[in-house]
Amino acid sequence: MNNTMKLHGLENLKKANGQELEAALQELIHGIEELDQEAMLAMQKRVDAKIKPTGSLGILEDIAQQLAGIQRTSQPTIKGKAVLLMAGDHGVVAEGVSAAPQEITAQMFYSYFGGGGGINVLARNGGADVICTDIGIAGPLDPPELMENRIKNGTNNMLHGPAMTPEEALQAILTGAKIAAQAIDSGVNLLATGEVGIGNTTPSSALISVFTGQPVERVTGSGTGIKDAALEHKQEVIKQAIKINQPDPDNPLDTMAKVGGLEHAALTGAILEAAYQHVPIILDGIIAASAALTAVKFAPLAKNYMITSHSSEEEGQTVALEHLGFKPRLYFNMRLGEGTGAALMFPMVDAALKIADEMATFDTAGVSTGEFLTR
Repeated sequence: MNNTMKLHGLENLKKANGQELEAALQELIHGIEELDQEAMLAMQKRVDAKIKPTGSLGILEDIAQQLAGIQRTSQPTIKGKAVLLMAGDHGVVAEGVSAAPQEITAQMFYSYFGGGGGINVLARNGGADVICTDIGIAGPLDPPELMENRIKNGTNNMLHGPAMTPEEALQAILTGAKIAAQAIDSGVNLLATGEVGIGNTTPSSALISVFTGQPVERVTGSGTGIKDAALEHKQEVIKQAIKINQPDPDNPLDTMAKVGGLEHAALTGAILEAAYQHVPIILDGIIAASAALTAVKFAPLAKNYMITSHSSEEEGQTVALEHLGFKPRLYFNMRLGEGTGAALMFPMVDAALKIADEMATFDTAGVSTGEFLTR
């Protein structure tokens, strides 16, 4: 990695102390800039000149303008794509909040390396790589090199105290930033969020409830498929965890450390790094939405670099997106996670730029303009 991507002044992330980690995070969040409005206006003019009624391609036009503002050019290009899949386990699984056993996290993690997961299929369809990172799986992996970015063996049980220490949360955030930086350094300039971690909708719902102020019941869904009494129990666990830990909604590090997850923190860092480096990042479902809320708490301008994808079956995602002022773009009734919804947006982003680059203009096509062109 080059010096910019050397984790914002950190020589060694694993050996850095809390003060050094905090300084690196501050350097990251204060380096995030507004979008280039001139580039966006220039893209708007490009798209308005195409042989169509003004604005008739809707979201595709919005994405083209956003990419122009992010890349700071009226001629944005996509050179490489990747899903950043962060993996972590959760101590709160001991409270029976998931229908699936915790060992599935590691089993699924291996499957992604074999290329057989849903995210692998959909990423390949979109021309993207899948970059898998163990941030906090509970058990050992083979070979041990797979664990080189692990912060700890799963979070603590947030029902009995903070899920992480502030330093562990900082390490996870900056590890996510490092993974994003490495991908960007390799030539990727369109990222998407992905994750795996049994029980991870529980901290997601906790984060969303704290940051939006919405009741736990509204933002907590079935996750792996729990229903009725089991769902009520999950909601009660989240409420008690928030009551015990008293996370500060105005302090994103405090909230993440107390009721978040290691993969949530890593995705937060990846989002911040993408914004820092002027790279768009596609959000997936509820886990990504909770990370996005956290990232915007750290750096409000990071919001401008996010592209939404599908509408998850988890209601908490809807609440989080509404709080951010976003809407989903795809409605497929999906709740697999992994980044699968986000991967479906890769072809849509390609299409947005192909319209700008390949569609004829009124002048070149000899098509008459009309009153329908007025905005």
